[in-house]
This record gives sequence, structure tokens and C-alpha cells, in this order.
Amino acid sequence: MKMSGAKADGYIAAPDPGHIGVLIYGQDAMRVTLKREDLIKNLAGENAEADMRLTRLQAGDLRKDPATVLDALKAVGFFPGHRVVFIEDATDATFPTIEAALSDWAQGDASLIVTAGALRATSKLRKVFESNQNAVAIAVYDDPPSRDSIFATANAQGLQFDRSGEEALLTVGMALEPGDLRQMIEKLALYKLGDQTPVGEEDVLAIAPAAADADVDDLVGAVAEGQSDKVGPLMARLSGQGANTTTVCISLGRHFRTLHAAATAGAGPDAALSRSRPPVFGPRKNKMLAQIRAWGPARLEAALGVIMDTERSLRSTTPYPQSAVLERALVRLAMMRPR
Repeated sequence: MKMSGAKADGYIAAPDPGHIGVLIYGQDAMRVTLKREDLIKNLAGENAEADMRLTRLQAGDLRKDPATVLDALKAVGFFPGHRVVFIEDATDATFPTIEAALSDWAQGDASLIVTAGALRATSKLRKVFESNQNAVAIAVYDDPPSRDSIFATANAQGLQFDRSGEEALLTVGMALEPGDLRQMIEKLALYKLGDQTPVGEEDVLAIAPAAADADVDDLVGAVAEGQSDKVGPLMARLSGQGANTTTVCISLGRHFRTLHAAATAGAGPDAALSRSRPPVFGPRKNKMLAQIRAWGPARLEAALGVIMDTERSLRSTTPYPQSAVLERALVRLAMMRPR
């Protein structure tokens, strides 16, 4: 049987140990590797290799000794628990050996996990797994991580989020490669170690791939001040530094949410900024108060709508460069401020 997307993620999270084997294939080697690591961990346990429940085989070596696979599948483990035989970098050249091993598989044998690169629909290796109801073929595509997969990775680290943290993680996570996303979430777990409060937007931004903070602040300030002519040069500078566009968009959203909350606060903008998280004082407070007066609650609300639409565009598989999508939105926002 074949799987992909959310169905495949669900299977990897709770695999069936009674299945003969699983093929995981795709263009991106890192994405395939991460899926394979999770699958083996969920089948054979966290310490599968140390407890000798995992046997690794290279596909290139199987032509010399085809019996190696079947011997490994039927071997009796020294430690109790489910065993896995893993074949890396398989191709159609190894199809006869793998087909023979699957045919001779019996209840109680180890599970066979096979990884491969991109395979055509006519691939014999794909067909032997897809046509067997007791085996699974998982296609891994280069799509942005889904909401479920992002939060499954975060939940595995025991992280809990407030609403702002969820939105920030979703926005940043969908712009990252899976390996970078996992690394970021692991850093976030270390960052929050011993802290029982939910992960918020500030925590995610502290760990997200770095952009030059001063330049991001300058860009956000230029937009809030209506200086549309400065957006292009500042974006070019940030792009040259490898800044993450979603991190910039989150910083922009945070600034405008602070302005809107202060503009609509019953106690007035001055008191609201003093009580915000983090509190705003001094020259920055005076500048933000001037921005609130210039924009007004209605335009600030409209600006937040533009920012939310931009965040959604950055999460989607847009055919346009993300920096161009963001720059266009920033210019539009800057021109919304009354002259």
C-alpha cells in the first residue's frame, strides 16, 4: 500500500509491527532520513542500535551476498523487543534481493525498512511495496511542513505554547527545512528548560534563525513611519545577511499588534505601552505614541489584516520568492499610513 502526507506521518508515529516492511523514498535525502529515524525509533525503541535490535545494510553490498538480507531478518536478537533491518540507498538494481526477502518473510521476523531517492512510478522497487497489502511505500515530497508535523515535533520535546507562540512557530516552521525545524525546536526545548510557562512569540523569535535585529527594527520602523522608499534598501540588506523572511514578518506583526492594542486600550495608549510585555519606555515609547496617533485604530486593524495575509502567503507554496512577497506587502503597508 502507498501513503504520503498526513496519513504517512500518522503511520510513522504509530507503525504496525506486523507489517513486512516499509519503503521511504523521495528527492530530499534529509527529509527521507528524518522520516526513517522516526519510524525506526517508533518500531524498535529509542536505543534500538545499542540494544542490537537494528541491523544496517548498504544496498550496494547486497549484490555480492543477496542472502544477507534474509539472514538479518530471521536472526534472533540478544535483547528482547522488535527488531529492524535497515537498507540504505536502495535502487531498482537491488529489487530482486529485496523482493526475495519480502517473499520469504515470516511472522516473528524483523521489519524491513528501505530508503531510496526519487523513484519513478514505473520503479519495480516501488511496485513491490505498493502492491503488497502487508507492506507500505511512503513518498516524501518537498512540501512545507504541515501544522500537524510541526507541532508533533514540538510535542515530542514536551513543549506547550500559548496562542502567540503557536502562530510564531507555525509561521517560522513552514519556512524551514525539516532538519532545520527539528534543530530549532530542540534548541527551543533547551531554552525553556526549567521554565514552566508556555512558549510564547518572544521565545520562538529568540531561537528562530537569526536576522540582524537592528536592521529588522529599522525596517519595521520604516514601515510604521510610512517611509516606503526605505523598504527596498533595507530588505536588500537583510536578504544579503540571509535573514529569514518569516522572522521579519513576525517582528512586524508583533509591533503592529502592540500599536493596535495600545490604540484601543481603555486606559489610553500611554498607560498601555507602559504595561505591555515587554514594557515600552523612553524615546521608543514617544515614537510609538506618534505612530498610534498617525495610524489610528481602524488603519492599524487593516494593517494587521495585511500582515496576516502575508504570513499565510509565506507559509504557502507560492511560486514567487518569499523576499519579493514580503517586500511588496511592506511597501503597501508603509503607503497605508496617512501623510
